[in-house]
Amino acid sequence: MRIDPAKPALVAVEHSILVATSHMLDRDQPYHDLGADYFARRNDPARRARRLISQLETLGYTITAKPPTTT
Repeated sequence: MRIDPAKPALVAVEHSILVATSHMLDRDQPYHDLGADYFARRNDPARRARRLISQLETLGYTITAKPPTTT
């Protein structure tokens, strides 16, 4: 039996919709879109920089990083 590759993705989206709907009904709150950049905003930039530097060092690179200046 061959499984359509789109099927698991469809089930995951359906599950996400059901979970969101359940939370809205349970909390009696309207839907609030977090925005397209939610996942980029929720992470600490310094932590992400450390992780990316660590990944590059694992690949054999020598990294010298200077934090951005704020103006």
